[in-house]
Amino acid sequence: MPVLSVENLCKTYPSFSLKNVSFQIEKGSIMGFVGRNGAGKTTTLKSLLNLVHPDSGTIKFFGLPLNENEDEIKQKIGYVVSSDGYYKKNKISQITKITKSFYDNWDEDAWNHYIEVFKLDPKKSPQQLSEGMKVKYSISLALSHKAQFLILDEPTSGLDPISRNELLDIFCQLRDKGISILFSSHITSDLDKCADCITYIKNGDILYSGKTSDIGMSLDDFMLNNEKEEIRV
Repeated sequence: MPVLSVENLCKTYPSFSLKNVSFQIEKGSIMGFVGRNGAGKTTTLKSLLNLVHPDSGTIKFFGLPLNENEDEIKQKIGYVVSSDGYYKKNKISQITKITKSFYDNWDEDAWNHYIEVFKLDPKKSPQQLSEGMKVKYSISLALSHKAQFLILDEPTSGLDPISRNELLDIFCQLRDKGISILFSSHITSDLDKCADCITYIKNGDILYSGKTSDIGMSLDDFMLNNEKEEIRV
């Protein structure tokens, strides 16, 4: 059974529409979600979190329809972004105390483990953290409530190469533990390093969803071949 199954997802705006977006992710895999700005990645990700309400289509996590099981599903997933959405001046310890009250499966031992592994200082505030440490903090929160599925929205954007490689290693370790990841990124080289499969969206259409190894070329070349447009100047 797929961890995530999206079928015929449609959403129409005045100047853009998702058109029958369909893909699925298996347990213990990393899927790269790629496409140009405005291709439909953000609309799709927000639909998965029920922040955008599609016109039609179905979204299932762990075999459960999202609309009927949102609370149960959100206990099992984590959402990680590159920029922080926290109160910047509050201490990490204060933010964590509020956050853990929302989760039935919060594991304090796991939280203590991850802040030690990631070298997070609970006395610091988000504005005192580097971009890489902010991502690690989001991951720590997700893993401390035993999330089985992570949605990563541009998590390595703006990071230096060393920090990016460090995070990619973390993602691969999580995959090896059976945690599934949907990884949206413009940095195709990152996905070449860690993604088992790719879903490629263009103008609201899914052009490819399958194994990375079946593409037969680098992801960068694959996208360039599909995004070529004649530009006259």
